[in-house]
Parts: sequence; C-alpha cells; structure tokens
Amino acid sequence: MTAPTAPTTAATAPPVSVTVRYFAGAKAAAGTRSEDVTVPAGATVDDLITALAADHGDALARVLAAASFLLDEVAVRDRTLVLAEGAVVDVLPPFAGG
Repeated sequence: MTAPTAPTTAATAPPVSVTVRYFAGAKAAAGTRSEDVTVPAGATVDDLITALAADHGDALARVLAAASFLLDEVAVRDRTLVLAEGAVVDVLPPFAGG
C-alpha cells in the first residue's frame, strides 16, 4: 500500500509565470511594452501589482495606483483574484480624450 500524496498547496506548488502588457504611460514608466513575470503560486493580481511597483520604482508605482487592469481580457474588479499559469495582465493607465 502506498502512502497518500499530500495535497498541493501554495507553499509547495511551483511558481506561476504571467505576461504583463503595459499601455501608454504605463509602458513609458515600465520602460517596456511587456514582460514575463514569475510570481509564487497563489499570488493575486494585487500581489503582482505590488511586485511590479517594487521592481520598477516610483514612476510605475504612481501609474499602477491609478491604472485599471485586465486579466485575460476581462476587467479586474477584484484584485484578490488568483493568477493562473500563462495569464495575461494588461495595465491600462487613465486615458484622456473623447
């Protein structure tokens, strides 16, 4: 008889790779159009935003504070959503115009 396998938890699960795409002022502040970011399993959209601000500094942190986000092309209304492997997060700063 074999021992039961322990359930996978965020602490033991492999990290998750997501693609972050920056638009307009976010692209300028990040210095790139897009990047692949690795976050711990179980990381949320809010965790990603915090990591991006820490990695890129104050200019991007200010943009992120005012930005809207899409997760796999759907507007993020709940930043506690957990990121899945291969997810795409779009950073959309406020736009002016009409």
